[in-house]
Amino acid sequence: MSGVNLQDKQKEIAFFDAHAASAEYDVFTPQSNSRLITAFVRLSELPRGSRVADLGCGSGVFTDLLRREGYASVGIDISGKLVALGRSKYPGLELIKGDAENLPFGCESLDGVLLSGLLHHFPDPRRLIGEVHRVLKPGGRFVGFDPNRMNPFMWLYRDRASPFYSPTGVTENERPILAWRVAALFRDQGFNVRTDYLAGLAYRYIASQRTRALLPIYNFIDKVAFNTTMMRPFRPFVLMSGEKLQ
Repeated sequence: MSGVNLQDKQKEIAFFDAHAASAEYDVFTPQSNSRLITAFVRLSELPRGSRVADLGCGSGVFTDLLRREGYASVGIDISGKLVALGRSKYPGLELIKGDAENLPFGCESLDGVLLSGLLHHFPDPRRLIGEVHRVLKPGGRFVGFDPNRMNPFMWLYRDRASPFYSPTGVTENERPILAWRVAALFRDQGFNVRTDYLAGLAYRYIASQRTRALLPIYNFIDKVAFNTTMMRPFRPFVLMSGEKLQ
């Protein structure tokens, strides 16, 4: 695709393969994980038994929670070592090593897609969005969550334009997203899109030991300050959902 800023896949693989050995890989608390799956159920409105792919599944936490909710879930991740870790943690869970820009699913074969903090790993997500469109049935639904560039903490710590940017614990591909910009890309591909924002997703782990000590403070400020209606567009996470138009 002409003009697309491509993801460096080898750096993604190397980064996540290196993290596969850590029992601390899952960054959110179990309560936060459950909230995200509850959001998927609510926004997708898909009945139990629907075939749902968890893209960027990592070690399979969300794929397993989707299975527990009654979906026919399958996870896909670019890191073979994380996939292997997930298979050992969740026996019988369908996990596949693969590339989200070249999905191993047939056209119009899926009812739903969960983008598990995946969009911000692509400097230009158009090819990924095109694959989501290809594999979803007409009327199929996607739900995704990603760090919000409008949130002051995400901007200060994770945006390259910030003087306090830290590359610790992220790949070179990652950038917080602007909701309006990504929503427009989904609409261009033939989706009806809704955007919301989430606060109160508590972290249990972050790679930087220095920053990790500040997590209780961040989690408290996030929960108290950003849950107000006035602060909605500045919440730490963009929650995007949509339907593939007929």
